[in-house]
Amino acid sequence: MTPMLETAERTRTPRRTAPPTWLVVTLTCAGQFLVVLDVSVVNVALPSMRTGLGLSEQGLQWVVNAYTIAFAGFMLLGGRAGDLYGRKRMFLVGLGVFTLASLAGGLAQDDWQLLVARAVQGLGAAVLAPSTLTILTSSVPEGAARARAIGTWTAVGGGGGAAGGLAGGLLVETLSWRWVLLINVPVGAALLCAAAWFLVEGRAGDRRRLDLPGALLVTTGLGTLAYGISQTEAEGWTAAATLLPLLAGLALIALFLAVEARTASPLMPLGLLRLRSVASANVSMFLCGFAMFCMWFFMTLYAQNVLGYTPLEAGLALVPSSLAVVLGSKLAPRLMRAAGPRTVAVLGTLVAVAGFAWQSRMTAEGSYATTILVPGVLMMLGAGLASTPLAALATSGAAPGEAGLVSGLVNTSRTMGGSLGLAVLSTLAAARTAGSGTPEALTEGYALAFRVGTGVLVAGVLLMWVWLPRTPRQR
Repeated sequence: MTPMLETAERTRTPRRTAPPTWLVVTLTCAGQFLVVLDVSVVNVALPSMRTGLGLSEQGLQWVVNAYTIAFAGFMLLGGRAGDLYGRKRMFLVGLGVFTLASLAGGLAQDDWQLLVARAVQGLGAAVLAPSTLTILTSSVPEGAARARAIGTWTAVGGGGGAAGGLAGGLLVETLSWRWVLLINVPVGAALLCAAAWFLVEGRAGDRRRLDLPGALLVTTGLGTLAYGISQTEAEGWTAAATLLPLLAGLALIALFLAVEARTASPLMPLGLLRLRSVASANVSMFLCGFAMFCMWFFMTLYAQNVLGYTPLEAGLALVPSSLAVVLGSKLAPRLMRAAGPRTVAVLGTLVAVAGFAWQSRMTAEGSYATTILVPGVLMMLGAGLASTPLAALATSGAAPGEAGLVSGLVNTSRTMGGSLGLAVLSTLAAARTAGSGTPEALTEGYALAFRVGTGVLVAGVLLMWVWLPRTPRQR
């Protein structure tokens, strides 16, 4: 009788087998696609959002930064939660929060409602994004196959940039800016159903408590610091309205590091940064994100505010640049096998430097080929070439139980660099224009942002060459 009952039990609850690798790669890349799509699709709609809700120039910056700061600040928490409570579970939770926040943002009636929705979107993305990379890397063996999978993951993220610019332009012109957020709802719902059905659960950690105080400290500190930087345009560097948030932001980040050094279950074990591959790759990713993340913001504003492009024309204009990310990401694994990750990361950043230096010479009467197409392709081809080896170097140095944390740290470094870079560069650009809205003044501000970005990337090249480990070439 007992064998019969056991057989019946097995029949009622069949064991879920692991899905094929291609399906795992497809689902995880789709999640990353949504996260990246939401940045580029919103960039194209910024001028329309400003008109619809009466946003200021500073408000436009925070439409982007509310998302990226929450994204960066809570991504370590999201990565650790995946390790402790299950990668699939956190994938579904993050995707659900992201989808509902997209609905709220699309229905916003006031600027503050939009900004709150964008911050909640960033929280959902912070839980979702680390799970996409962790599920992928835990499903594909380390080596050439994993490098190809990471290259696909990076390429699909770049594809999200291409699709976002084009889809954003179409949606704004045919419907309204609200649909650049509402489009996430049906896509997110479909992906939620597919992931719930096909993905299998996995975790690599114990049941330690999550470090919520650490996540709140780093997020609040980063947001306060970015706010202080944005105040310099109107108040100057020595005004109390600037100095107080700057000092408070630095104090909160210092407190975060102190908490992490003493808590039993830190959000970011500082000992992890003793690994050369983890520390060097993440600092390099921070510097690349500082400059490269802002490219979409300034290029979109330049195309619409200076060259007079419509939202659809601006989206179409940036498609080649977005496709260049895909190309660079797909080329990177092949080049890594021949030259090694460090060399490819340096090469990619040098290509981006050439694009940024070219773009910094933009003029108010520039042609599409010389002020958008060629420099944009160079910038994003370099970004694709550099991101894949940096991500591979960082994750290769992690133990299985820390995979989600390191994946979150990689994304955090890039996004934190991007959010601070946007605050710094947009403030410098606005200060250069001195309140003038003429095409010539705006162009001077945007060009300054690209010149500063060039300098940051040059520093990144030097740091990568000296600090990144020389790993064996992949076969």
